[in-house]
Amino acid sequence: MAAAVDVPVQSGGGVRTAADADALVAAGVQRVVVGTAAFRVPGFVGQLCARHPGRVAVDVGVAADGRVVVQGWQETVDEPFEQALERFSDSGVAAFVVTSVRQDGTLEGPDLGILRLALEATDVPVVASGGVGRLDDLRALADLGVAGAIVGRALFEGRFSVEEAVAAQRVIRVVPCLDVKGAGW
Repeated sequence: MAAAVDVPVQSGGGVRTAADADALVAAGVQRVVVGTAAFRVPGFVGQLCARHPGRVAVDVGVAADGRVVVQGWQETVDEPFEQALERFSDSGVAAFVVTSVRQDGTLEGPDLGILRLALEATDVPVVASGGVGRLDDLRALADLGVAGAIVGRALFEGRFSVEEAVAAQRVIRVVPCLDVKGAGW
């Protein structure tokens, strides 16, 4: 996919080893997103950041109680998400993808409260994920100050186009999400 398009590609899901990340980078992926392994393998994030400077993001799924969730959001880590952001902030990560799991796929708007806390917890760019259903949601995210927004279902369902999204938010990058596994929809 990365070779077939003329835009930067971000990829995540199932990145459990350095070899997994290496293969994605070799295939042309600009940013590798790591989730579960970041929380399960000590030193993994730092290792990936050293191997691929500026190309690693950590996916931080946030449960309703504010704790981190992993393994396809099926398991809770006993760590508040703000603490995880602080812990990884000095590892060299390029960004955090912060997903409110209760909002993901709902099209009911992003969890601005969680995102506000995320922005307060780190100076690393935060990419919002989950809940975007309207162009006004993108405007609200831009006003909040996130670095980008992942939009999937709203684009898939034709609620707005990529061009409309870019025009609406003007300040942040919209990252169209292609979920090749179909999970979450």
